[in-house]
Amino acid sequence: MPDFYFENKYDCEVAGIDEAGRGPWAGPVVAGAVVIKNRCLCDELLNGLDDSKKLSAAKREKLYLKLFEEQAAGNLQIGIGEASVQEIDELNILQATFLAMRRAVEKLPVCPSAALIDGNRTPPAFPCACQTVIKGDSLSLSISAASIVAKVYRDRLMRELGERYPGYGFEKNAGYGTAAHIEGLKKQGVTPEHRRSYKPIKEFMKQK
Repeated sequence: MPDFYFENKYDCEVAGIDEAGRGPWAGPVVAGAVVIKNRCLCDELLNGLDDSKKLSAAKREKLYLKLFEEQAAGNLQIGIGEASVQEIDELNILQATFLAMRRAVEKLPVCPSAALIDGNRTPPAFPCACQTVIKGDSLSLSISAASIVAKVYRDRLMRELGERYPGYGFEKNAGYGTAAHIEGLKKQGVTPEHRRSYKPIKEFMKQK
């Protein structure tokens, strides 16, 4: 379970940062940034936070709402940043992810002095000092909170895209290359929300 081990290495406010949506064929990439004030969490979050991929959708939604309740109570700060499909295609997914992370930090009320970032790549030109943490969403409570914020926020966006572009299963597959998604591409073609720089979409467009 995640804890405050990495946060406690700093004597300042630290943001945990994680992203959602690097692998899908459609939709934006989203980053979350969470600052837990005074390294203090309510029991529901302290005992419930974990890598968002290990949690059920219902559990993630419950924790997401609780995180925003705690933000309203002044106990933590949340920032969410996105990079669009167009930016993914122009910059590549890694650079677009870094852009979303920078935007997430910029959405925080105060720029933190340091950030713990899930993974092993440090974003360039970041607004504060960075430390990468491999599997950070399973190790750091701040990164775990950020992973849930990013995942739930993006899943909600993809449900909206599923209503706008029915037939691809975005509301269920979040833009990943499932059988329903492939069938939608075969029947209806590529939407403006598809990542044209991704090989499967490139191949599909060649076939068409």
